[in-house]
Amino acid sequence: MIAFCVHASCGQHIFTIAESWEVMEANVARRWSSLPVPSVQEMVKEKKFTTVPPRYVRSDLDKAEIEDEFGPKLKIPVVDVERLRSDTIMDSELEKLDFACREWGFFQLVNHGVDSCLLDKVKAGIQALFSLPMAEKKKLWQPNSGDIEGFGQAFVVSEEQKLDWGDLFYLTMHPVGLRKAHLFSELPLPFRDTLDTFSTEVKEIAKFLVAKMARALKIKPEEMEDLFNDGLWQSMRMNYYPPCPQPDQVTGLTPHSDSIGLTILLQVNEVEGLQIKKDEKWVSVKPLPNAFIVNVGDITEVITNGAYQSVEHQAMVNDEKERLSVAVFHSPGFGTEIGPARSLVERQNKAFFRRMSTEDYYNCFLSRELKGKSQLELMRM
Repeated sequence: MIAFCVHASCGQHIFTIAESWEVMEANVARRWSSLPVPSVQEMVKEKKFTTVPPRYVRSDLDKAEIEDEFGPKLKIPVVDVERLRSDTIMDSELEKLDFACREWGFFQLVNHGVDSCLLDKVKAGIQALFSLPMAEKKKLWQPNSGDIEGFGQAFVVSEEQKLDWGDLFYLTMHPVGLRKAHLFSELPLPFRDTLDTFSTEVKEIAKFLVAKMARALKIKPEEMEDLFNDGLWQSMRMNYYPPCPQPDQVTGLTPHSDSIGLTILLQVNEVEGLQIKKDEKWVSVKPLPNAFIVNVGDITEVITNGAYQSVEHQAMVNDEKERLSVAVFHSPGFGTEIGPARSLVERQNKAFFRRMSTEDYYNCFLSRELKGKSQLELMRM
């Protein structure tokens, strides 16, 4: 009953192919907003905190045990793109990809083909972006309502809600026609061109991985791959987590699963902080140099009818050093429908998730507080 009510509140309209991307995006964007909150980065600059302001103290944090730092270390799987492309050893690497998606929901991606010089430029550009003076940042700030793109925060839906210890810069990258011209054109050069190249290369990696996942699960291309092809929606979230005097009292990013299809993350500096939940413990991820950290999102769990599962993760902060990262999100575009692949449902004789238009789905998760796998529960049968 709850799932039906939330679904109904989001609307029942499914777009036809004939409707323009601009109309679809505008209808969705009107419902996407986050309440304005102070910049944590600027707050830390202005004040010498010894204790954390009350609104950032997270007594509601997940009390799952953290992996013993002196015990045996759990390490997320590593998948090699060159091996996935090989005619002779692809099958064995495909098994590793399948295992990673089934058992972990996360993996590190190496030999991905993105030049290390480009990655260095991306990292330097993100560092410089968050180092801009506040007067310059305000030109790129989220408006007070109706838009989540730019500097600010996301998923803040009430004045009483606890806040994350971090700032973000969010923008849509693909399709190119959905980019906010007033925002993208204000990005400093050459960073704007660097970001354009980076987003295109990462998009191709996402499409490649989705195709391999479909192959591993024997899903028909039109049931998974085609959802992520020409209409693929790619957005980008750059994260800045300032030092915190009481890092054990806050989170940089609330525990959650990603409500999208596939996330590809790049660690910008050397400060670790990503933790994923594995066997009811929080496991810290140590990024390999210039590797991408990839994770399955809720949409992929739905399409694969639960075969590949999204996993809760969180970002923790440091008491001495800032941490930066950039997450690139990939999902089916507007005008499509999200639901379990029918070929898998036929094999399993059961659908574990309901079907929903992409517009309804995005409206639901972008208008709610970030919390665990709550979005996925709305889809569960």
